[in-house]
Amino acid sequence: MRFSKEFLSLGTLLFFYVAGVFAQSTEKPNIIYIYTDQQSASMMSCAGNKWLKTPAMDYIAEHGVRFTRAYVTNPVCSPSRMSLMTGRFPSAFQDTTGQKVYENWGAMRVATLPEAVRENSLPIRLKEAGYELVFGGKQHLPQPLTPETLGFKVISTNEREGLAAEAADYIKNKHSKPFFMVVSLINPHDICYMAIRDFAETEHEKLLVSKGVVETATLDKALVKPKGVSDEAFYTSYAPPLPPNFEPQIDEPQAIKALIAQRNFRKKAREAYSEKDWRMHRWAYARLTETVDQQVQTVLDAVRASGQEENTLIVFSSDHGDMDGSHRMEHKSTPYEEATNVPFMMMWKGKIPAGVVDDTHLVSNGLDVLPTLTDYAGIPTQADKRGLSLKPLLEGGDDWRETLGVECEVGRMVVHKDGYKYIRYFGDEVEEQLLDLNRDPYETRHFTASADHTQILNDLRTAFETLWFD
Repeated sequence: MRFSKEFLSLGTLLFFYVAGVFAQSTEKPNIIYIYTDQQSASMMSCAGNKWLKTPAMDYIAEHGVRFTRAYVTNPVCSPSRMSLMTGRFPSAFQDTTGQKVYENWGAMRVATLPEAVRENSLPIRLKEAGYELVFGGKQHLPQPLTPETLGFKVISTNEREGLAAEAADYIKNKHSKPFFMVVSLINPHDICYMAIRDFAETEHEKLLVSKGVVETATLDKALVKPKGVSDEAFYTSYAPPLPPNFEPQIDEPQAIKALIAQRNFRKKAREAYSEKDWRMHRWAYARLTETVDQQVQTVLDAVRASGQEENTLIVFSSDHGDMDGSHRMEHKSTPYEEATNVPFMMMWKGKIPAGVVDDTHLVSNGLDVLPTLTDYAGIPTQADKRGLSLKPLLEGGDDWRETLGVECEVGRMVVHKDGYKYIRYFGDEVEEQLLDLNRDPYETRHFTASADHTQILNDLRTAFETLWFD
Protein backbone atom coordinates (compact mmCIF):
# COMPACT_ATOMS: atom_id res chain seq x y z
CA MET A 1 0.00 0.00 0.00
CA ARG A 2 1.28 3.45 -0.86
CA PHE A 3 0.40 6.53 1.17
CA SER A 4 -0.09 9.69 -0.84
CA LYS A 5 1.69 12.88 0.08
CA GLU A 6 -1.67 14.48 0.88
CA PHE A 7 -2.59 11.60 3.18
CA LEU A 8 0.65 11.88 5.09
CA SER A 9 0.42 15.61 5.51
CA LEU A 10 -2.90 15.06 7.29
CA GLY A 11 -2.04 11.85 9.10
CA THR A 12 1.68 11.48 9.58
CA LEU A 13 1.07 9.74 12.90
CA LEU A 14 -0.34 6.76 11.05
CA PHE A 15 3.05 6.35 9.37
CA PHE A 16 4.68 5.91 12.74
CA TYR A 17 2.01 3.47 13.86
CA VAL A 18 2.60 1.38 10.75
CA ALA A 19 6.36 1.66 11.21
CA GLY A 20 6.04 0.56 14.82
CA VAL A 21 4.60 -2.83 13.91
CA PHE A 22 7.86 -3.80 12.25
CA ALA A 23 9.92 -5.68 14.81
CA GLN A 24 13.40 -4.46 15.53
CA SER A 25 16.08 -6.83 14.32
CA THR A 26 19.63 -7.46 15.41
CA GLU A 27 20.64 -9.21 12.18
CA LYS A 28 23.13 -7.41 9.98
CA PRO A 29 21.73 -6.89 6.51
CA ASN A 30 23.68 -6.57 3.32
CA ILE A 31 23.74 -2.85 2.51
CA ILE A 32 23.67 -1.51 -1.04
CA TYR A 33 24.04 2.25 -1.46
CA ILE A 34 23.01 3.25 -4.98
CA TYR A 35 24.38 6.69 -5.75
CA THR A 36 23.46 8.57 -8.92
CA ASP A 37 25.10 11.81 -10.00
CA GLN A 38 23.32 15.13 -10.53
CA GLN A 39 19.76 13.92 -10.01
CA SER A 40 17.26 16.34 -8.50
CA ALA A 41 14.55 14.99 -6.19
CA SER A 42 11.87 15.72 -8.78
CA MET A 43 13.52 13.52 -11.42
CA MET A 44 11.55 10.33 -10.76
CA SER A 45 8.13 9.31 -11.96
CA CYS A 46 7.23 8.28 -8.39
CA ALA A 47 7.79 11.96 -7.49
CA GLY A 48 5.03 12.94 -9.90
CA ASN A 49 7.22 13.84 -12.87
CA LYS A 50 5.23 12.83 -15.96
CA TRP A 51 8.04 13.63 -18.40
CA LEU A 52 10.07 10.52 -17.61
CA LYS A 53 9.62 6.93 -16.46
CA THR A 54 11.80 5.47 -13.72
CA PRO A 55 10.37 2.03 -12.88
CA ALA A 56 13.43 0.90 -10.91
CA MET A 57 13.43 3.95 -8.66
CA ASP A 58 9.65 3.67 -8.37
CA TYR A 59 10.07 0.08 -7.18
CA ILE A 60 12.28 1.23 -4.30
CA ALA A 61 9.68 3.85 -3.39
CA GLU A 62 6.84 1.34 -3.64
CA HIS A 63 8.57 -1.10 -1.31
CA GLY A 64 10.22 1.38 1.02
CA VAL A 65 10.17 4.96 2.29
CA ARG A 66 10.75 8.01 0.09
CA PHE A 67 11.84 11.15 1.92
CA THR A 68 10.91 14.22 -0.11
CA ARG A 69 12.84 16.69 2.07
CA ALA A 70 16.33 15.26 1.71
CA TYR A 71 19.26 17.61 1.15
CA VAL A 72 22.95 17.31 0.42
CA THR A 73 25.59 18.92 2.60
CA ASN A 74 26.99 20.60 -0.51
CA PRO A 75 25.49 20.57 -4.04
CA VAL A 76 28.61 19.60 -5.97
CA CYS A 77 30.25 16.22 -6.57
CA SER A 78 33.41 15.82 -4.52
CA PRO A 79 32.40 17.72 -1.36
CA SER A 80 29.11 15.82 -1.23
CA ARG A 81 30.93 12.50 -1.61
CA MET A 82 33.33 13.41 1.18
CA SER A 83 30.32 13.79 3.46
CA LEU A 84 29.01 10.35 2.52
CA MET A 85 32.27 8.73 3.64
CA THR A 86 32.83 10.81 6.78
CA GLY A 87 29.40 11.98 8.01
CA ARG A 88 30.77 15.53 8.20
CA PHE A 89 30.37 18.80 6.36
CA PRO A 90 33.00 19.34 3.67
CA SER A 91 34.01 22.59 5.39
CA ALA A 92 35.23 20.49 8.32
CA PHE A 93 38.25 19.78 6.09
CA GLN A 94 40.99 22.03 4.76
CA ASP A 95 42.78 21.84 1.45
CA THR A 96 46.55 22.13 1.05
CA THR A 97 46.30 25.93 1.15
CA GLY A 98 44.49 25.91 4.49
CA GLN A 99 41.14 26.89 3.02
CA LYS A 100 37.87 25.26 4.05
CA VAL A 101 36.34 22.99 1.42
CA TYR A 102 33.32 24.37 -0.41
CA GLU A 103 33.89 23.25 -4.00
CA ASN A 104 35.46 20.48 -6.11
CA TRP A 105 38.94 21.95 -6.47
CA GLY A 106 39.37 22.36 -2.73
CA ALA A 107 37.93 18.93 -1.98
CA MET A 108 40.39 17.19 -4.27
CA ARG A 109 43.27 19.04 -2.57
CA VAL A 110 42.59 17.56 0.86
CA ALA A 111 45.84 15.76 1.61
CA THR A 112 45.37 14.35 5.11
CA LEU A 113 42.64 13.33 7.52
CA PRO A 114 42.68 13.47 11.31
CA GLU A 115 42.99 9.95 12.66
CA ALA A 116 39.68 10.26 14.50
CA VAL A 117 37.91 11.12 11.25
CA ARG A 118 39.41 8.23 9.33
CA GLU A 119 38.77 5.65 12.04
CA ASN A 120 35.15 6.75 12.32
CA SER A 121 34.51 6.93 8.58
CA LEU A 122 31.66 4.84 7.23
CA PRO A 123 33.69 2.08 5.55
CA ILE A 124 36.16 1.68 8.42
CA ARG A 125 33.36 1.31 10.95
CA LEU A 126 31.43 -1.17 8.78
CA LYS A 127 34.58 -3.20 8.17
CA GLU A 128 35.08 -3.42 11.94
CA ALA A 129 31.48 -4.64 12.17
CA GLY A 130 32.32 -7.57 9.91
CA TYR A 131 31.26 -6.22 6.55
CA GLU A 132 33.02 -6.85 3.28
CA LEU A 133 33.50 -3.51 1.53
CA VAL A 134 32.74 -3.30 -2.20
CA PHE A 135 32.86 -0.19 -4.39
CA GLY A 136 32.20 0.41 -8.06
CA GLY A 137 31.92 3.44 -10.31
CA LYS A 138 32.61 7.12 -9.93
CA GLN A 139 34.93 8.09 -7.07
CA HIS A 140 35.91 11.79 -7.32
CA LEU A 141 37.39 11.75 -3.83
CA PRO A 142 40.68 13.07 -2.42
CA GLN A 143 43.42 10.52 -1.85
CA PRO A 144 42.76 9.98 1.89
CA LEU A 145 39.16 9.03 1.09
CA THR A 146 39.51 6.96 -2.06
CA PRO A 147 37.84 3.52 -1.87
CA GLU A 148 41.23 1.80 -2.11
CA THR A 149 42.62 3.84 0.78
CA LEU A 150 39.59 3.04 2.95
CA GLY A 151 39.75 -0.68 2.30
CA PHE A 152 37.08 -1.24 -0.34
CA LYS A 153 37.40 -3.95 -2.94
CA VAL A 154 36.91 -2.04 -6.19
CA ILE A 155 34.87 -4.26 -8.51
CA SER A 156 34.63 -1.80 -11.41
CA THR A 157 35.88 1.59 -12.50
CA ASN A 158 33.14 1.72 -15.11
CA GLU A 159 30.44 4.25 -14.22
CA ARG A 160 27.70 2.94 -16.50
CA GLU A 161 26.25 -0.36 -17.74
CA GLY A 162 29.48 -2.18 -16.98
CA LEU A 163 29.27 -1.19 -13.33
CA ALA A 164 25.67 -2.38 -13.03
CA ALA A 165 26.62 -5.74 -14.56
CA GLU A 166 29.64 -6.17 -12.26
CA ALA A 167 27.56 -5.25 -9.22
CA ALA A 168 24.89 -7.76 -10.27
CA ASP A 169 27.48 -10.52 -10.62
CA TYR A 170 28.88 -9.80 -7.18
CA ILE A 171 25.42 -9.77 -5.58
CA LYS A 172 24.54 -13.16 -7.11
CA ASN A 173 27.65 -14.81 -5.67
CA LYS A 174 27.56 -16.60 -2.33
CA HIS A 175 28.92 -14.57 0.59
CA SER A 176 30.17 -15.75 3.95
CA LYS A 177 29.56 -12.39 5.61
CA PRO A 178 27.41 -9.32 4.95
CA PHE A 179 28.62 -6.80 2.43
CA PHE A 180 28.44 -3.04 2.08
CA MET A 181 28.37 -2.12 -1.60
CA VAL A 182 28.49 1.38 -3.10
CA VAL A 183 27.16 1.48 -6.67
CA SER A 184 28.22 4.93 -7.87
CA LEU A 185 26.57 5.57 -11.25
CA ILE A 186 27.49 8.60 -13.33
CA ASN A 187 24.21 9.67 -14.87
CA PRO A 188 22.31 11.91 -15.34
CA HIS A 189 25.58 13.87 -14.92
CA ASP A 190 26.28 13.78 -18.68
CA ILE A 191 23.80 16.66 -19.01
CA CYS A 192 26.71 18.87 -17.90
CA TYR A 193 28.25 18.51 -21.34
CA MET A 194 25.42 20.17 -23.23
CA ALA A 195 26.23 23.77 -22.31
CA ILE A 196 29.97 23.09 -22.00
CA ARG A 197 30.09 21.76 -25.56
CA ASP A 198 27.74 24.38 -26.98
CA PHE A 199 29.84 27.23 -25.62
CA ALA A 200 33.34 25.76 -25.35
CA GLU A 201 35.59 28.82 -25.65
CA THR A 202 38.07 28.58 -22.78
CA GLU A 203 40.92 26.10 -22.87
CA HIS A 204 39.47 24.26 -19.88
CA GLU A 205 36.08 23.89 -21.57
CA LYS A 206 37.67 22.64 -24.78
CA LEU A 207 39.71 20.13 -22.79
CA LEU A 208 36.58 18.83 -21.04
CA VAL A 209 34.87 18.30 -24.37
CA SER A 210 37.86 16.60 -25.98
CA LYS A 211 38.17 14.18 -23.06
CA GLY A 212 34.45 13.58 -22.71
CA VAL A 213 34.00 11.25 -25.68
CA VAL A 214 31.77 8.76 -23.88
CA GLU A 215 29.92 11.53 -22.06
CA THR A 216 29.07 13.49 -25.19
CA ALA A 217 28.12 10.34 -27.10
CA THR A 218 25.69 9.42 -24.32
CA LEU A 219 24.36 12.97 -24.32
CA ASP A 220 23.83 12.83 -28.08
CA LYS A 221 21.68 9.72 -27.67
CA ALA A 222 19.64 11.53 -25.05
CA LEU A 223 19.13 14.50 -27.37
CA VAL A 224 17.57 12.39 -30.12
CA LYS A 225 13.91 13.22 -30.65
CA PRO A 226 11.29 10.48 -31.14
CA LYS A 227 11.20 9.08 -34.66
CA GLY A 228 8.38 10.20 -36.88
CA VAL A 229 7.47 13.15 -34.66
CA SER A 230 7.45 16.65 -36.14
CA ASP A 231 9.11 19.52 -34.31
CA GLU A 232 5.71 21.03 -33.62
CA ALA A 233 4.41 17.80 -32.12
CA PHE A 234 7.64 17.31 -30.18
CA TYR A 235 7.42 20.65 -28.40
CA THR A 236 3.67 20.28 -27.95
CA SER A 237 3.55 16.79 -26.46
CA TYR A 238 7.02 15.38 -25.75
CA ALA A 239 9.49 18.00 -24.55
CA PRO A 240 9.09 19.06 -20.92
CA PRO A 241 7.79 22.62 -20.63
CA LEU A 242 9.85 25.43 -19.19
CA PRO A 243 9.86 25.35 -15.37
CA PRO A 244 7.59 27.78 -13.49
CA ASN A 245 10.73 29.54 -12.20
CA PHE A 246 12.40 29.85 -15.59
CA GLU A 247 13.27 33.53 -15.13
CA PRO A 248 16.02 34.64 -12.72
CA GLN A 249 14.90 35.25 -9.16
CA ILE A 250 13.66 38.75 -8.37
CA ASP A 251 16.55 40.59 -6.67
CA GLU A 252 18.86 37.73 -7.62
CA PRO A 253 21.79 37.57 -5.19
CA GLN A 254 25.07 39.05 -6.34
CA ALA A 255 26.79 35.80 -5.37
CA ILE A 256 24.63 33.88 -7.87
CA LYS A 257 25.38 36.41 -10.59
CA ALA A 258 29.09 36.11 -9.82
CA LEU A 259 28.91 32.31 -9.98
CA ILE A 260 27.37 32.47 -13.45
CA ALA A 261 29.89 35.07 -14.62
CA GLN A 262 32.82 32.92 -13.44
CA ARG A 263 31.90 30.10 -15.80
CA ASN A 264 31.78 31.03 -19.45
CA PHE A 265 29.40 28.27 -20.48
CA ARG A 266 26.90 29.10 -17.71
CA LYS A 267 26.90 32.75 -18.66
CA LYS A 268 26.47 31.95 -22.35
CA ALA A 269 23.69 29.43 -21.67
CA ARG A 270 21.72 32.05 -19.75
CA GLU A 271 22.24 34.67 -22.42
CA ALA A 272 22.06 32.65 -25.63
CA TYR A 273 19.88 29.58 -25.12
CA SER A 274 16.42 29.96 -26.61
CA GLU A 275 13.36 28.59 -24.85
CA LYS A 276 13.52 25.58 -27.19
CA ASP A 277 17.17 25.03 -26.25
CA TRP A 278 16.23 24.96 -22.59
CA ARG A 279 13.42 22.52 -23.30
CA MET A 280 15.88 20.28 -25.15
CA HIS A 281 18.10 20.43 -22.08
CA ARG A 282 15.17 19.26 -19.99
CA TRP A 283 14.35 16.52 -22.51
CA ALA A 284 17.92 15.21 -22.45
CA TYR A 285 18.10 15.38 -18.66
CA ALA A 286 15.00 13.20 -18.45
CA ARG A 287 16.39 10.67 -20.94
CA LEU A 288 19.70 10.46 -19.07
CA THR A 289 17.80 9.83 -15.85
CA GLU A 290 15.95 7.00 -17.58
CA THR A 291 19.32 5.63 -18.68
CA VAL A 292 20.59 5.41 -15.11
CA ASP A 293 17.27 3.96 -13.98
CA GLN A 294 17.86 1.02 -16.31
CA GLN A 295 21.21 0.45 -14.60
CA VAL A 296 19.54 0.60 -11.19
CA GLN A 297 17.11 -2.02 -12.48
CA THR A 298 20.01 -4.37 -13.20
CA VAL A 299 21.11 -4.13 -9.57
CA LEU A 300 17.59 -4.65 -8.20
CA ASP A 301 17.05 -7.64 -10.48
CA ALA A 302 20.20 -9.26 -9.10
CA VAL A 303 19.04 -8.77 -5.52
CA ARG A 304 15.69 -10.38 -6.31
CA ALA A 305 17.16 -13.18 -8.42
CA SER A 306 19.58 -14.12 -5.62
CA GLY A 307 16.75 -14.26 -3.08
CA GLN A 308 18.30 -11.56 -0.93
CA GLU A 309 15.64 -8.85 -0.84
CA GLU A 310 14.66 -9.73 2.71
CA ASN A 311 18.20 -9.47 4.04
CA THR A 312 19.35 -6.46 2.02
CA LEU A 313 18.97 -2.81 2.95
CA ILE A 314 18.94 -0.64 -0.18
CA VAL A 315 19.55 3.09 0.08
CA PHE A 316 19.13 5.28 -2.99
CA SER A 317 20.25 8.90 -3.32
CA SER A 318 22.29 11.34 -5.41
CA ASP A 319 25.23 13.63 -4.74
CA HIS A 320 23.36 16.77 -5.90
CA GLY A 321 20.81 17.95 -8.43
CA ASP A 322 20.82 20.11 -11.55
CA MET A 323 19.21 23.51 -12.15
CA ASP A 324 17.78 22.22 -15.47
CA GLY A 325 16.50 25.57 -16.73
CA SER A 326 15.30 26.98 -13.41
CA HIS A 327 16.32 30.65 -13.12
CA ARG A 328 17.86 30.22 -16.61
CA MET A 329 20.62 28.08 -15.12
CA GLU A 330 22.08 24.63 -15.63
CA HIS A 331 24.67 22.73 -13.58
CA LYS A 332 24.63 22.84 -9.74
CA SER A 333 26.49 24.63 -6.88
CA THR A 334 23.58 26.84 -5.74
CA PRO A 335 21.33 26.71 -2.65
CA TYR A 336 18.19 26.46 -4.81
CA GLU A 337 15.96 23.40 -4.39
CA GLU A 338 16.84 22.01 -7.81
CA ALA A 339 20.50 21.67 -6.81
CA THR A 340 20.25 20.77 -3.11
CA ASN A 341 17.06 18.67 -2.77
CA VAL A 342 17.82 15.11 -3.88
CA PRO A 343 16.13 11.69 -3.94
CA PHE A 344 16.51 9.70 -0.75
CA MET A 345 14.83 6.32 -0.37
CA MET A 346 15.34 3.26 1.82
CA MET A 347 14.02 -0.24 1.21
CA TRP A 348 14.36 -3.41 3.28
CA LYS A 349 11.48 -5.76 2.75
CA GLY A 350 9.84 -6.85 5.98
CA LYS A 351 11.90 -4.46 8.10
CA ILE A 352 11.08 -1.00 6.72
CA PRO A 353 7.50 0.17 6.00
CA ALA A 354 6.57 0.00 2.31
CA GLY A 355 5.01 2.62 0.07
CA VAL A 356 5.47 5.54 2.44
CA VAL A 357 6.12 9.10 1.31
CA ASP A 358 7.60 11.14 4.15
CA ASP A 359 7.22 14.85 3.36
CA THR A 360 7.89 15.99 6.93
CA HIS A 361 11.36 15.06 8.17
CA LEU A 362 14.52 16.85 7.05
CA VAL A 363 17.18 14.36 5.96
CA SER A 364 20.85 15.02 5.17
CA ASN A 365 22.32 12.36 2.92
CA GLY A 366 25.76 13.62 3.93
CA LEU A 367 25.31 13.70 7.71
CA ASP A 368 22.69 10.99 8.27
CA VAL A 369 23.81 8.05 6.12
CA LEU A 370 26.79 7.18 8.31
CA PRO A 371 24.91 7.01 11.64
CA THR A 372 21.98 5.26 9.94
CA LEU A 373 24.04 2.48 8.38
CA THR A 374 26.22 1.93 11.41
CA ASP A 375 23.03 1.76 13.49
CA TYR A 376 21.66 -0.98 11.25
CA ALA A 377 25.04 -2.71 11.53
CA GLY A 378 24.77 -2.57 15.32
CA ILE A 379 27.88 -0.50 16.02
CA PRO A 380 28.42 2.95 17.60
CA THR A 381 29.81 5.85 15.62
CA GLN A 382 31.46 9.18 16.35
CA ALA A 383 30.98 11.66 13.52
CA ASP A 384 29.19 15.01 13.43
CA LYS A 385 26.71 14.82 16.32
CA ARG A 386 24.16 16.72 14.24
CA GLY A 387 23.90 13.70 11.97
CA LEU A 388 21.01 11.42 12.95
CA SER A 389 20.21 7.76 12.45
CA LEU A 390 17.01 7.21 10.51
CA LYS A 391 16.53 3.76 12.05
CA PRO A 392 14.57 4.93 15.13
CA LEU A 393 12.45 7.16 12.90
CA LEU A 394 11.61 4.24 10.62
CA GLU A 395 10.71 2.14 13.65
CA GLY A 396 8.14 4.61 14.94
CA GLY A 397 10.05 7.41 16.70
CA ASP A 398 9.44 11.07 15.99
CA ASP A 399 12.28 12.83 17.81
CA TRP A 400 13.80 14.74 14.91
CA ARG A 401 15.52 17.96 13.92
CA GLU A 402 13.69 21.20 13.15
CA THR A 403 16.43 22.67 10.95
CA LEU A 404 19.17 21.43 8.65
CA GLY A 405 22.35 23.08 7.43
CA VAL A 406 23.58 23.10 3.82
CA GLU A 407 26.76 24.61 2.40
CA CYS A 408 27.73 25.53 -1.14
CA GLU A 409 30.29 27.43 -3.12
CA VAL A 410 28.37 30.72 -2.86
CA GLY A 411 27.07 30.58 0.70
CA ARG A 412 25.47 28.60 3.51
CA MET A 413 21.85 27.82 4.27
CA VAL A 414 19.55 26.63 7.04
CA VAL A 415 16.37 24.82 6.01
CA HIS A 416 13.40 24.78 8.41
CA LYS A 417 10.95 21.88 8.69
CA ASP A 418 8.03 24.24 8.08
CA GLY A 419 9.21 25.21 4.62
CA TYR A 420 11.51 28.19 5.17
CA LYS A 421 15.09 28.63 4.01
CA TYR A 422 17.58 31.15 5.34
CA ILE A 423 20.63 31.78 3.14
CA ARG A 424 23.69 33.85 3.95
CA TYR A 425 25.80 34.33 0.85
CA PHE A 426 29.56 34.73 0.77
CA GLY A 427 30.89 38.12 -0.29
CA ASP A 428 32.48 41.33 0.90
CA GLU A 429 29.13 42.45 2.31
CA VAL A 430 26.55 40.33 4.12
CA GLU A 431 23.84 39.27 1.71
CA GLU A 432 21.02 37.25 3.18
CA GLN A 433 17.69 35.86 2.02
CA LEU A 434 14.67 34.26 3.61
CA LEU A 435 12.72 32.02 1.24
CA ASP A 436 9.22 30.74 1.93
CA LEU A 437 8.44 27.53 0.04
CA ASN A 438 4.85 27.62 1.30
CA ARG A 439 4.03 30.88 -0.47
CA ASP A 440 6.60 30.57 -3.23
CA PRO A 441 7.65 26.93 -3.79
CA TYR A 442 9.69 27.83 -6.88
CA GLU A 443 11.86 30.43 -5.11
CA THR A 444 11.02 33.25 -7.50
CA ARG A 445 11.42 35.93 -4.79
CA HIS A 446 12.51 36.31 -1.19
CA PHE A 447 10.77 37.45 1.99
CA THR A 448 13.70 38.87 3.91
CA ALA A 449 12.05 42.25 4.48
CA SER A 450 8.53 40.90 5.04
CA ALA A 451 6.99 41.91 8.35
CA ASP A 452 5.11 38.60 8.39
CA HIS A 453 8.42 36.74 8.44
CA THR A 454 10.34 38.68 11.11
CA GLN A 455 10.14 35.96 13.75
CA ILE A 456 11.16 33.06 11.51
CA LEU A 457 13.96 35.18 10.04
CA ASN A 458 15.36 35.85 13.51
CA ASP A 459 14.93 32.21 14.52
CA LEU A 460 16.85 30.98 11.50
CA ARG A 461 19.58 33.55 11.95
CA THR A 462 20.03 32.16 15.46
CA ALA A 463 20.05 28.57 14.22
CA PHE A 464 22.58 29.53 11.56
CA GLU A 465 24.99 31.07 14.06
CA THR A 466 24.55 28.75 17.06
CA LEU A 467 23.69 25.35 15.65
CA TRP A 468 25.00 25.01 12.11
CA PHE A 469 27.72 27.52 11.25
CA ASP A 470 30.17 29.58 13.29
